[in-house]
Amino acid sequence: MRIHRGFVVGNLAFLCGAVLALAISSHAQNGMSMGGGMQPGNAQEIDSHQTDLRLYTDVQRQTNENPEETAAYKAFYNADEPAKKIEMGKAFLQKYPKSYLDEPVEVGLMNAYYANKDWKDVYSTADSALALKPDDVYVLTTVGWIIPHVYQPDDPDAGKLLDTAEQYSKYAIDVIPKMVKPPHTSDQQFAAMKAQSAMRAHSALGLVYFRRNDFENSAKELAQSTPSTATPDQTDLYVLGVDYDNLKRFADAADAYNRCAQITGFLQDHCKQSAAAAKAQVSQSK
Repeated sequence: MRIHRGFVVGNLAFLCGAVLALAISSHAQNGMSMGGGMQPGNAQEIDSHQTDLRLYTDVQRQTNENPEETAAYKAFYNADEPAKKIEMGKAFLQKYPKSYLDEPVEVGLMNAYYANKDWKDVYSTADSALALKPDDVYVLTTVGWIIPHVYQPDDPDAGKLLDTAEQYSKYAIDVIPKMVKPPHTSDQQFAAMKAQSAMRAHSALGLVYFRRNDFENSAKELAQSTPSTATPDQTDLYVLGVDYDNLKRFADAADAYNRCAQITGFLQDHCKQSAAAAKAQVSQSK
């Protein structure tokens, strides 16, 4: 049966909205640490450099900062329970409003709100962090990635939020080549950090364009977030397949769905079915 464009745009786009919501739920439950970044081993584990405790202990030794302040930051950094972390973070910012540690505290608060799926406070703490450090790639790519996942078309600010995600992601791509290697990081680790940050930014842009039904640009960005040499995000591959379906590039869609189907996850069976449907389209078009 031929898949008509209206079906692809309507039903598959609706399904992708649910997929994106499931993807961010999975990340919120399993991927985000309370210290300031993604858990080690996660494909999107890039953290803000300034949330590395080793960096701060180095700075503390070099500048003879207030030991009580440093201890308060360490306690905040190590807190695992979101509500407790939020309480400690707010207390830190109130007690030390001019601290050089305020920006990473804002980042940690952003992650705690992420764990609670409190998107309004995720965005407000991200704004505060970026006001202190506009080039924070972790914040830029994280917010850019979150917005298209939790996007609600009936939200009065939906369009502005997508614009913000696009702006942050594009800026991150510009900033990544200029990142400074943090202490205690090898050249190989730093190269991997930059590559994964770029992949996350392209993923975010791809999903922003998908939300706008701009399948051409979405496919271009998601192709960069899912290189064959990396471990791609299953959701990105699925949406890339949908993009190609809408562009009538069925062979490319089948390839994206097949790669998606090789990854264990909630989309695996659906990607197998979609791959078979795309292959059928290829056969019919010959």
